[in-house]
Amino acid sequence: MTLIAENDAAGRGGLPGKVGIVLKGYPRLSETFIAQEILGLQERGLDFRIISLRHPTDKATHPVHDAIAAPVDYLPEYLTDDLRRVRRGWAAARRLPGYGKALRTWLRDLMRDPTPNRGRRFGQACVLAAELDPSITHLYAHFLHTPASVARYAAMMRGITWSVSAHAKDIWTTPAWEKREKLADADWAVTCTAIGARHLADLAPEPARVSLLYHGLDASGFPPPGPRSKRDGRDPDAPVIIVSVGRAVQKKGYDDVLAALRALPDGVNWRFIHIGGGALAFRLKQAADIMGLSDRIEWRGAQPRSGVIEALAEADIFVLASKIAPDGDRDGLPNVLMEAQLMTLPVVATSVSAIPELIDDRVNGRLVKPGDHPALAKALEDLIGDPSARLRLAAAGRARVITEFSADAGIDRLAAKFGLPSARAEGRPDAA
Repeated sequence: MTLIAENDAAGRGGLPGKVGIVLKGYPRLSETFIAQEILGLQERGLDFRIISLRHPTDKATHPVHDAIAAPVDYLPEYLTDDLRRVRRGWAAARRLPGYGKALRTWLRDLMRDPTPNRGRRFGQACVLAAELDPSITHLYAHFLHTPASVARYAAMMRGITWSVSAHAKDIWTTPAWEKREKLADADWAVTCTAIGARHLADLAPEPARVSLLYHGLDASGFPPPGPRSKRDGRDPDAPVIIVSVGRAVQKKGYDDVLAALRALPDGVNWRFIHIGGGALAFRLKQAADIMGLSDRIEWRGAQPRSGVIEALAEADIFVLASKIAPDGDRDGLPNVLMEAQLMTLPVVATSVSAIPELIDDRVNGRLVKPGDHPALAKALEDLIGDPSARLRLAAAGRARVITEFSADAGIDRLAAKFGLPSARAEGRPDAA
C-alpha cells in the first residue's frame, strides 16, 4: 500500500494541511500513551495519516486503537522486504527539490554512525517522500531516534516542515551531535518530562523550541476505584498481591524486584503478578526458579488494556523498579505509574529520571534509590503489613494524577501547535 490517498477528504479549512504522524510501529500495546495522544488530536479535528516504520507484532490491541479512524501506511521495515518499492521510491525521490540536501545530511550522519540502520532510515525516507500524499504539509515523529531521522530526511526531500515528540530511550541513547542537529532542523519539539525538556533545551539552538508536555492520563477508560483489601501478609490463604506492568528489559529493574521479593521475611505472605513481554522474560523466569520464588509469581505476558485494569483492580501494591541501563536507556515518566495511582493502588517506585515529578516519598507513594533492592524490600514489607498506609498513599496518588496529570491539558497544548482549538474551546464534555 502506498502513502498517497486518492479519495481523502479535503483539508481543514483555514488550518494547515494534513499531517503525517511517523511512528516506529503501530499499533503497539506498550505505547498506549501515543495512541491516546493521537485519538485526542483526532477529536480536536486534526487531519492526519499514520506512517509506521514496521508492522505490528502484538496479537492484541487496545480499544483506543479501534477508535482511531486514520489510515495507516507501512514502510518497508527492511529495505530487502520490498526492493522494487524501495528502488521506485529512490528513483522518484531523486527528482524532488530537496533530495540533494537530504542526501548530504544523511552522508554526514553516516560518517559518524556507519551502521546498516542508518542506511535503512534513508531508504525508508526515500519511499516516504516519494509516496507522500501531496496534501501532507507537515511530518510529526514520535521518538527522536529512528522515526525522527526518517521524518527529517523525508521532510527535506519534500521541502516541508517536521516536528518531534521525544520520550525516554531516544533522548538518553541518541548521540548529542544528532540531537543537536535534529533540534536545529525541527520546527518544534515536545517531550514528556521536565528532566528531558531541560536536557534537550540545552542542546537546541533556542531553548523555547523545546516544550514540556506531560502525556497525562485519559481516565475515561478506567472504572471508578473499588474497595481495597485489608490483607496484611499474615494469612497464607490471603497473600498480599503485588503487581507490576512493564516490558522485561534492563531499565525496568525486574532483577531488583525479584531480589527484593526474595529478601522479604519468611512470615510475610505475598504473590507477585507481572504483565508485559520483553527480551528478558525467559531469563527472569529462570532467575525466579533459582531463587525459589516461582510458585508465588504469575507471569501473564503482554495484555490488552482490559487485562491490565483487571490486574490493577485485584492487587494491593504496584511496584516498578526503574533504573538506568548500561547503555544509558531509562524510563521517562511511565504511564503505568499514573494508571496504578488512578486505580487507587499504592505505588513503590525508584527515584530515577522523571518519576520524582509524579511521586513524593511517603506522601503519595514510596520512592527508593534505583538498584537498591534492600530498600525496595523494606518499602514493600512496610506496605504489605500496613493496609491503612496503603489506603492513605493510594488516595493521595489518585488525587495527584487527577489534579495535575490530566491528559486533556497536554493534548490541548499539542493541538495548539498544529493550529487546532482546544477541547475546552470547543465546549466538549471531555474538556470539563
